[in-house]
Amino acid sequence: LEAATKLRVVGRAGVGVDNVDVEAATQRGVVVMNTPAGNTLTTAELSFAMILNLARKVPQAHGSMVAGKWDRKLFMGVELYGKTLGILGAGRIGTEVGKRALAFGMKVLAYDPFLTEARAKAQGFALAADVDAIYQEADFITVHLPVTEQTRGMLNTAAFAKMKPGVRIVNCARGEIIAENDLLAALDSKKIGGAALDVFCVEPLAADHPFRKHPSLILTPHLGASSEEAQEKCGIEVAEVITSYLLTGEVRNAVNLPFLDARTFEQVKPYMALGEALGKLLAQVVPQQVDRMHITYGGKAQELPNTDPITRSVLMGFLARAAVKDLNHINVRGIASTLG
Repeated sequence: LEAATKLRVVGRAGVGVDNVDVEAATQRGVVVMNTPAGNTLTTAELSFAMILNLARKVPQAHGSMVAGKWDRKLFMGVELYGKTLGILGAGRIGTEVGKRALAFGMKVLAYDPFLTEARAKAQGFALAADVDAIYQEADFITVHLPVTEQTRGMLNTAAFAKMKPGVRIVNCARGEIIAENDLLAALDSKKIGGAALDVFCVEPLAADHPFRKHPSLILTPHLGASSEEAQEKCGIEVAEVITSYLLTGEVRNAVNLPFLDARTFEQVKPYMALGEALGKLLAQVVPQQVDRMHITYGGKAQELPNTDPITRSVLMGFLARAAVKDLNHINVRGIASTLG
């Protein structure tokens, strides 16, 4: 990023932006965009395939057959019908997994801090009050959460202790959500009946990692977005969002800038110009040292669908006197906070 002095936007053909220094990009005024919709169905289908494979031990049975064996008793499975699927994270992917579970006659219990009871009901899901409700009731748990300070390592020994004996866990989201050593211990004790993992704390998975030898684990090498359709969708979507941003200023799927569609942009554009002018005026009449700015919207301005671009414009005008290098609408909030 230091060398890319003319860079304006980074597009990620996929969801995760772990390979992009978003903070550094924001400081340099570079928009970082992803394509969250492109691989939704592909990842959901893989997650549900994992659920099916856990239920019927298909990979283990295949390995046994390849080894020349015929052992039907060893691979006794369970039906999905009537079982409870606990979904941790009911966004796009989690919702699609839930739909497929309903088609198999499963009961779906979903936890998501942003999921309303009305939306859960519309999907046919029961809404879990907290993660403990998932742990206590689910026969299968599928993870679709981002990595945050709250979710990192959340599936650990303490969480496993709250779960049903023999629960099966699927993780096609982020490896860091599961405490790997705790999972191994729970599998060894049979508290966890099996787990299917597409993601790991460190990738690629080390050749000597104990996961590779555990009989109750199903492993895949991060195949969540690996389908022909998903690759095509993500490629088209990332081209579209970058083109729209560069040609019209429309912001979609940005991880470091609020969503701003073309229609909203046209609505707020005149106010942005006014906001910047007012910011410059304000800078001339207030004391040199300012530790806080409060912006109030009234009249038609308060009816706008998104006032954040106007706020950023006011800050742009106000900070113009500070002669901050490379100041723009993407990094202006961050720079303002660093200036006190």
